[in-house]
Amino acid sequence: MKLNIELRTSPHLRKTHSVDTIMRNVVYALLPIATFAVYQFGISALALLLTVVASCLLTEALFNYLGGRPNTINDYSAVITGILLALTLPPGFPLWMSAVAGFIAIGLGKSLFGGLGYNLFNPALVGRAFVQAAFPVAVTTWPPAYAANRFVEFIPTTLTLPFTEPVDITGWSQQVAVDAFSGATPLALQKFEGVTTPVMELFTGMSAGSSGETSALLILLCGTYLVARRMMDWRIPVGILASAGLTAWLLHLSSPETHPGPLFMLFSGGLMLGAVFMASDMVASPVTPLGIWLYATLIGVVTIIIRLYGGLTEGVMYAILLGNAMAPLIENMTQPRAYGHARRRSRS
Repeated sequence: MKLNIELRTSPHLRKTHSVDTIMRNVVYALLPIATFAVYQFGISALALLLTVVASCLLTEALFNYLGGRPNTINDYSAVITGILLALTLPPGFPLWMSAVAGFIAIGLGKSLFGGLGYNLFNPALVGRAFVQAAFPVAVTTWPPAYAANRFVEFIPTTLTLPFTEPVDITGWSQQVAVDAFSGATPLALQKFEGVTTPVMELFTGMSAGSSGETSALLILLCGTYLVARRMMDWRIPVGILASAGLTAWLLHLSSPETHPGPLFMLFSGGLMLGAVFMASDMVASPVTPLGIWLYATLIGVVTIIIRLYGGLTEGVMYAILLGNAMAPLIENMTQPRAYGHARRRSRS
């Protein structure tokens, strides 16, 4: 009797989740945040989402064709990049600039590295970093939230023609649903005017900001869905939020007049969206147990340092990109000891 024995290397445990399944569920988790962005900012936010996603899909198809690779637009990765990128942009961001951002995110941040699984940086943040440098005025122009006419009128900057200066939105839609709303973000108000937005408004989504960063509660709920499905490593967002909160608390104790408390820092800006959906990128983050905590701590601490001592109001984008760049080194330094082998000792 002849037996065929097949030997394979570890790991021998398999999960039933394919890449497509995981990516599709990430899209499901992002849809409530995108829907809330449309509710908060109206048809301009919807046009922004559709434009960026379409740009990412077309760029993915173009680079696959030019590189002779199979078509991968059905794996949902480009859709995720498009949604995340759109959620990091101001709701009135010009659509032609949005299309450029989508092209850079996929072309430079993903395809030139070799496609899905080879990107060193989170592609959505690559696109966001590009427009931060290329279009600094447009990317820091914030329309008010809950404008009364948001479902029937575009924010004037949305339809700006290519290579022309965006129109001034001062005076646009003075009639807002709640009189307290203004176009300034909570981080800008705190940094430049010393005005601290109530934490509950930040937590529930009652403030201005990028399209998808305003409701910390909704982001946490959507992230919990992925954690419950075991499609996200919970240690990364927990590590980022814990280190950011601890850093903000210590600095607040040293100077409470100039440094806001930890809850304000955690719920304002893009920290929550970045910690839950961007820093947790499976490709651009470490996989070693210790490496994950070091990576998360680096991002959390650097975010707070940039916010308080840098020239920009927000620092999470640069903190995550720095974490992505450091991830291979962190992973190499934190490789666990192989069973049966002694740890390497430095030569004296």
